[in-house]
Amino acid sequence: MLRLGLLGCGRIGQVHARSIAQVNGARVAAVADAFPEVASTLAERTGSAVLSSEELIANSDIDAVVIGTPTDTHYDLILAAAAAGKAIFCEKPVDMSADRIRACIKAVDAVGVAFLTAFNRRFDPNFANLQARLAAGEIGNTEIVTILSRDPSPPPISYIKSSGGIFRDMMIHDLDMARFLLGEEPVQVFATGAALVDPAIGEAGDVDTAAVTLTTANGKICQISNSRRATYGYDQRIEVHGAKGMLRAVNILENSVESAGGTGFKRAPAQHFFLERYEAAYRAEMQHFIECLHAGKAPSPSIHDGLRAQMLADAAAQSLQTGLPVQLASS
Repeated sequence: MLRLGLLGCGRIGQVHARSIAQVNGARVAAVADAFPEVASTLAERTGSAVLSSEELIANSDIDAVVIGTPTDTHYDLILAAAAAGKAIFCEKPVDMSADRIRACIKAVDAVGVAFLTAFNRRFDPNFANLQARLAAGEIGNTEIVTILSRDPSPPPISYIKSSGGIFRDMMIHDLDMARFLLGEEPVQVFATGAALVDPAIGEAGDVDTAAVTLTTANGKICQISNSRRATYGYDQRIEVHGAKGMLRAVNILENSVESAGGTGFKRAPAQHFFLERYEAAYRAEMQHFIECLHAGKAPSPSIHDGLRAQMLADAAAQSLQTGLPVQLASS
């Protein structure tokens, strides 16, 4: 039985605690959070101990840590966990700085601990099914990937100011998905964007509506569309066009009932929040991590995948600022 330590007991920490409870072979042994009451509540729910972050990482009874704390704390926690020989499950982004992620890679590789960057969308049953069929050659050689990702409404401006921007905060999931589906690395990034949803987002130095085009060395194209507003729910769609046809994953709706009348056909809106939309994906990624630790295998996506996604996000931000395409470095 693997003993996991949760670093961060907020919304995402609670999601991971629920996932662990549904996966065989592991349990939450300890939790830590900057807010004692939050930690105590989750500890009571999971039957675990409340420790400080330092105590949890140093505890010899803890086999692996799940990092669900704010991004600016990841760097120090990763270095400490690696030094303690703990396997690491880390929420995206690994860090806002590609150079600091490279430093984390050195620390993780030096001791050989397992590391999973939690790009949960790779584990969504529908997206995973699409990728498997794509890899099996069902539609031949991939030509164009289209990813649509739109939130129901923007987050608070206070969050926008510390998020790192739409490319590093929101689109980073889609940038990782692009790599997952293209099967090869993008070499060029071109981005455009505007503040169309809320002028205050523009005043905070960010955009709320963005589009990015990625191009690989072989000429494959990925188009990503992001918006902080979708009046019809949480919009999450993928389409891949290939030489032999097309694969598509559509939105998950609140229900599958369809009505018809004189005004036409009506369906339910898309599921409204990312926690319900990706509940199965969160559980599957945790199951993958735990199974890899039991089998002594390296989990995927790795910390190197976290770096590549961050590099793409940085390149998109640079392209938006300059109005020019950006060429990608190899690492």
